[in-house]
Amino acid sequence: MDSGDTTWVLVSAALVMLMTPGLAFFYGGMVRSRGVLNMLMMSLGSIGVVGVLWVLYGYSMAFGSDLGGVGLLGAPLEFFGLGQLLGADQLSDTVPTMAFVAFQAMFAILTVALISGAIADRARFGPWLLFGGLWATLVYFPVAHWVFAFDETDAAGTVTAPGGWIANRLAAIDFAGGTAVHINAGAAALALVIVLGKRTGWPRETGKPHNMPLVVLGAALLWFGWFGFNAGSALAAGSTAAVVFVNTLVATSAAMLGWILTERLRDGHATTLGAASGIIAGLVAITPACSSVTPLGAIAIGAIAGIVCALAVSLKYRFGYDDSLDVVGVHLVGGLVGTLLVGVFGSAAAPAGVDGLFYGGGLDQLWRQAAGAVAVLAYSFVLSLAIAWAIRATLGFRLSPEEEAEGVDETEHAESGYHFGDGRGSVTDAPARTASLGRELEGSNT
Repeated sequence: MDSGDTTWVLVSAALVMLMTPGLAFFYGGMVRSRGVLNMLMMSLGSIGVVGVLWVLYGYSMAFGSDLGGVGLLGAPLEFFGLGQLLGADQLSDTVPTMAFVAFQAMFAILTVALISGAIADRARFGPWLLFGGLWATLVYFPVAHWVFAFDETDAAGTVTAPGGWIANRLAAIDFAGGTAVHINAGAAALALVIVLGKRTGWPRETGKPHNMPLVVLGAALLWFGWFGFNAGSALAAGSTAAVVFVNTLVATSAAMLGWILTERLRDGHATTLGAASGIIAGLVAITPACSSVTPLGAIAIGAIAGIVCALAVSLKYRFGYDDSLDVVGVHLVGGLVGTLLVGVFGSAAAPAGVDGLFYGGGLDQLWRQAAGAVAVLAYSFVLSLAIAWAIRATLGFRLSPEEEAEGVDETEHAESGYHFGDGRGSVTDAPARTASLGRELEGSNT
């Protein structure tokens, strides 16, 4: 066991944990003020639900012994409760298995939370938690097995324990979750908005972000945590982590510039929301490719993602799906861009050691990337559609028009994100209290 590697993985796990509250701030600032608490709660609720399920059976489904040797699912109860993994002799490379368990738990939590932005302002909280638990069980845990569970081999290179089919049989490259996290969550988001329908008044009354500083704070926390998300996936404090760290930085920078340049040319101005959105688009796109490209390749991927995602967010108006906070336009599209461009800009000089189309590798890696992306997209979309439809048909998923008009914070949580005045009355009492104070001051002057 290497203490440096272990420390790096644990610190990275904490960084990824910070991303979920960061996402809550990012989403919370983008909605209207009467929905900010609900967005925070949808992310916090994901931590609670997925955190428990991960310990019970989620880790086993993702990283347990492959059932049937076909790469589809780990044994669900193999590590039930994780008691078998408490011993110091349980290692993953140079890192204790429990450190790896903690690190991967944060990925599962964040992926569920990402979906929530698509259905802002119109979903009931209880059914959302149920959806999150079912989706993690039926979609995320199996897909994580496909993408992140690698074959175990002996000294002679013989496979002793097979892993997931995308990582091993297909040999698609997804270093930190472009398919398992972003395409997966983006496809689920698209299914959810189809089932729940449009917000009342959309697109005429879309509402502007109520708190841009909160959005920028969220984007900053996500960027900070993403260094753990990507570089931590090296599972060692070595050269691969360093290369990934630099690629994550430079791709995100290029994506932000690409997004605001697109805005400037299209709309005549560059916006703060565009800069924050460009940051997320770049982070999403470089996630699968961060170990496969040189820093110049990372710049190319980031710039392309920033431009493409800036254009893709407007597709919801063309096709009529109400993706409230552009989860489809940023995470699904950005994940597809990054995953496919591994097959274009991949370089054997990078840690992954695979040449893409531009480096003489032909189409071999590109078709593998495309097959993995399409498989995850289709599986997630179909299962998500079924789960959301079942919840809507049995429990109800969407707020009533009256509840939506009143605001999801009040109807679902009996709270308001902001209270003005002295806190002893409602906001509607403020004019009366101001008039009373004026009379008192006038009397004292007299």
